[in-house]
Amino acid sequence: MDADLKPMFERGLAVRKQVLGEDYVNQALEGADDFSRPLQEYLTAHAWAASWAREGLTHKQRSMLNLAMLTALNRGHELKIHIGGALNNGVTKEEIREIFIHAAVYCGAPAAMESFRIAREVFAERGI
Repeated sequence: MDADLKPMFERGLAVRKQVLGEDYVNQALEGADDFSRPLQEYLTAHAWAASWAREGLTHKQRSMLNLAMLTALNRGHELKIHIGGALNNGVTKEEIREIFIHAAVYCGAPAAMESFRIAREVFAERGI
């Protein structure tokens, strides 16, 4: 890792673990190989330190935005990860439902229906 990137990586790593959970983040980093490790390091430093660690929005607000954006982009795998992060950040099941209903108007019913399906999986896995 580039020495200049190290401080941002460490700051981002702390936020990433706080939001997504230490087990998930450790597994993602340990699963990286020589090809994918630079991407993990880059995203941890830039997405998590330079964006998630900024002042101005709480982690809960950022999570809520992510749920709407990932619904719009129809990125189910990332949505599942971030539903868990949203719950970790205090977003309630009811708030998640309202985000997806609101997204249905702007992103379309199929995208919202898929987000509801994925959320139900996460809720079942967490027993909520």
